[in-house]
Amino acid sequence: MPYSRLKQVLSGVLFLLALGVYWATLEPTASFWDSGEFTASSYKLLVPHPPGAPLYLILGRLASLLSFGDATRVPVLINLVSAVASALTVALLFGIITHLAEKLVQPAPASTPLRGASAALVLGAGVVGALAFAFSDSFWFNAVEAEVYALSTLGTAAVVWLILQWEKRADEAGADRWLVLIAYVIGLGIGVHLLNLLAIPVLCLVWYFRRTRQPSGKGILLALVGGSVLVLLVLEGIIPGLPTLAGASEVFFVNSFGLPYNSGLVLFLLLFGGLLGVAFRYAWRSGRQGLHTALLAFTFVLIGYSSYLIVPIRSSFNPTINENAPNEVLSFVSYLRREQYGDRPLLYGPHLFAQPTAQEDGAPRYTRQNGHYVITDYRPELRYEASDKMLLPRIYAGPAGTSPELVRQYRKWVTDLEEGRKPTMGQNLSFMWQYQFGHMFWRYFGWNFIGRESDVQHAGVLWPWDTAQSVPASVAENRGRNAFLALPFLLGVAGLGWQLRRNRQQALVVGLLFALTGLAIVFYLNQPPQEPRERDYTFAGATLAFSIWIGLGVLALHAALSRVLAAPRLRVGLAAALGLVVPALMATEGWNDHNRTGRFSSVDYAKNVLNTLAPNAILITEGDNDTFPLWYAQEVEGVRPDVRVMVSSYLNTDWYVEQMRQRNYQSAPLPLSISTARYRQGTNDYLPFVENPAVRELNIKEFVQLVEQNSPLLQVSYGDGSRTLLSYPTTRLVLPIDTAAVRRSGIVPSERLGQVVPRMEWEVSRGALEKKDLALLDVLASNNWQRPVYFANTVSPGNMLGLEPFLQLEGLVCRVLPCREPAVQKEMRLPEEGVVAKDLLYDSLMRKYSYRNLNNPRVYFDENQRFTLTAYRQQFARLARAYVEAGNQPRAREVLQKCLTVLPDTALPYDAYTPDLVSSLVAVGETRRAQEIMDTLTTRTTQHLAYYAARPDAALFEREIGMQLFTLQHLYLAAADTGDAARANQLAGILQQYGGR
Repeated sequence: MPYSRLKQVLSGVLFLLALGVYWATLEPTASFWDSGEFTASSYKLLVPHPPGAPLYLILGRLASLLSFGDATRVPVLINLVSAVASALTVALLFGIITHLAEKLVQPAPASTPLRGASAALVLGAGVVGALAFAFSDSFWFNAVEAEVYALSTLGTAAVVWLILQWEKRADEAGADRWLVLIAYVIGLGIGVHLLNLLAIPVLCLVWYFRRTRQPSGKGILLALVGGSVLVLLVLEGIIPGLPTLAGASEVFFVNSFGLPYNSGLVLFLLLFGGLLGVAFRYAWRSGRQGLHTALLAFTFVLIGYSSYLIVPIRSSFNPTINENAPNEVLSFVSYLRREQYGDRPLLYGPHLFAQPTAQEDGAPRYTRQNGHYVITDYRPELRYEASDKMLLPRIYAGPAGTSPELVRQYRKWVTDLEEGRKPTMGQNLSFMWQYQFGHMFWRYFGWNFIGRESDVQHAGVLWPWDTAQSVPASVAENRGRNAFLALPFLLGVAGLGWQLRRNRQQALVVGLLFALTGLAIVFYLNQPPQEPRERDYTFAGATLAFSIWIGLGVLALHAALSRVLAAPRLRVGLAAALGLVVPALMATEGWNDHNRTGRFSSVDYAKNVLNTLAPNAILITEGDNDTFPLWYAQEVEGVRPDVRVMVSSYLNTDWYVEQMRQRNYQSAPLPLSISTARYRQGTNDYLPFVENPAVRELNIKEFVQLVEQNSPLLQVSYGDGSRTLLSYPTTRLVLPIDTAAVRRSGIVPSERLGQVVPRMEWEVSRGALEKKDLALLDVLASNNWQRPVYFANTVSPGNMLGLEPFLQLEGLVCRVLPCREPAVQKEMRLPEEGVVAKDLLYDSLMRKYSYRNLNNPRVYFDENQRFTLTAYRQQFARLARAYVEAGNQPRAREVLQKCLTVLPDTALPYDAYTPDLVSSLVAVGETRRAQEIMDTLTTRTTQHLAYYAARPDAALFEREIGMQLFTLQHLYLAAADTGDAARANQLAGILQQYGGR
């Protein structure tokens, strides 16, 4: 078979092999984090968080059509978009590696194709490198769930592959059409993620080497500068720049000439199209081929970028998920610029302890009113003294400002950081090197090519010599523990060395790709030391680049074997076989922690939450991970469309409050008394606490009315005294209750009817109420108990506004009720939220909830899943204890048996709330089982504490250490509650040893 044909066949085989692996390990439903949002948004073409991914959504929508009405197949099909994209990337990488290897094996231009051993060597290098990438940790993770990174990596690989195709044909007539095609792919990639823009400098470097006979250092530098300018042109000039100009035109023509809305936009498009046409005409008539090609490339970037038109189009239909509501050009620009996330200083800006000297009005925010665009707010811009700014501000506060916790996190990396003192440049660079480059890039690099300690957040690199060290059994058996023995790394280094010796220009191109998609991203992101999860998925481009060197490592092996083996075929076969050991090892080690087969926990959790709620309920959530699965369940599978999910963090925006006033499916608009104008951005964003001794308590019904009236009673001056904002005068809040009506409504369980209070009284501990707090108070004041109001159990106490005494536990949620349990002193008991409604909680845990495969040891639950699923054992323990306290031991036994059956230790290891089962187990006569749980957990937690506390980077694992101490606390309480003095004393000693209480 000819070499070219064999190359095509192998490319197809690699595609099918990779696709088969990804399909076999695919997530069967929507996973946690952004996957639920992307699946729901793809299924109905909704508007996800900015800057969106419209091309991804379109492809996801097309894939979902193959479900033929079966909603449960939708997430699988949308997840397959990532799997197919990843498999295509593997096939393209094979082509990239073989192209580069051909030049190393046969440096001079040859009229005859590769044959025999040389052909086999090149193909072997391509197979090894492509498979190593296919089984790399981060890339495999992206390949099996609904996220944008798999498709984005495909875009990067496609651009690099097309660059090499142009290079091969650069001297042919019409070769520049490849450059135009590259521009189109880059434009399409904008509709997924901006990662493939970083391939533009690589393109410029390849173009320079191909068009220059004797490249120079100056020429290389100019090529890189030119590539960087092109990146900035697309990143700032095209993506937000053109819409910004269109927005300015719209405001000008509508406000200045009284034209109807969108007239300025249409005029801008006509003018822009006309200018582009004139430029084409000039290039054609003057014979400027380079200008003509550049204009074509520019036009095709815009054609690819046009997928973004779906965002304002769909937003104008007011869909159920419509983040930022970018339904017209001005809000669309804000959406593209990700303005809701704030800015991070990059090259120059304020340091961590910088104090602003003033707040000035920045860019205006416009609202459509009476045929005009009216400025309703300005983006605030803080001003700082020049002495409070510095170059490369790596140690900075960010949009949220400086907090003691942020300072503490920085001090984990810069120990000599002094409070209130400007960080030195050395400290800045030290933090950048140790945390941003070291911890947030090279550690991830090591995960992919050296080894990974575990799936615990901040887990380090598992070096070959670390595999022999003694670790706790739970760490050794952690499925995220991958021992690659650094073989992929060594083979890649060998490939890099070989490429440097044979073709330095080629090595520079691959090295530039690695640096831009790795270190340059780290530099641009300027990450602070607070991340909710690992971010390794961001650097798939750098993983791809290093996998090229892994493939070329086969050539280095072949060269090394040439010293001891004379037979060419044997030498090639042995080099390929040794090279294949690397991807085989990576596949073997990585299979168990990338195999998501049978994992339904995220969607089941969301359904369980929704099915707990009473009809027409309002559910308050806090962030992405406790909201997006709920969106998926409602939008895709149609679970509980009567429930209104209210994300507390989004309530700080006017667009979200306005969306809460709309009807969603069977969910009526949110009961809000305060008008839209009083919720507009820039109005009542926060209400500071300004104490008024004459006001002893604040009736929230009256407070809401005063806010609506913009009452002078609440106004305070700020700044130079010319501006006012509303405040609140006391931290003591009250809400009068019509007790008779509440009792008649049936919302209070019969056993709690005597606990209904004539008025709710509680304290808020806030220096200021945010817009989200005002919205919650508005709902409580206006609802009159017509709709049930719940908090998800994931909501932090700080976002509950002090309502904990009025919460009733009914499952994975707590309901707000005008009932208060009499204060009872419970010795040694840790604080718990919500009064247990036994019948309702029993109905949820024992009848309504689904626990699919939580008892299956073959299913892998990663750290995030394990942490979330602790809520189940917590609720089972509270229900069992409530029945024991009520003297109903048979029902308590039933609850305990159910818990231990659906959540066994063999599948979901005992967690921090498992000790809470102990006292109930003893009460129902299961003392032996209770002691087994205590002894097992005591051993595990002690081993974990010893392991993490002894590490030099122990500070990074404070959450893990804290959870172990929390578990020991619960174990101690369990032993004390059951009169087990020996175990209690043992646990007290361990707690004292590690500084626990």
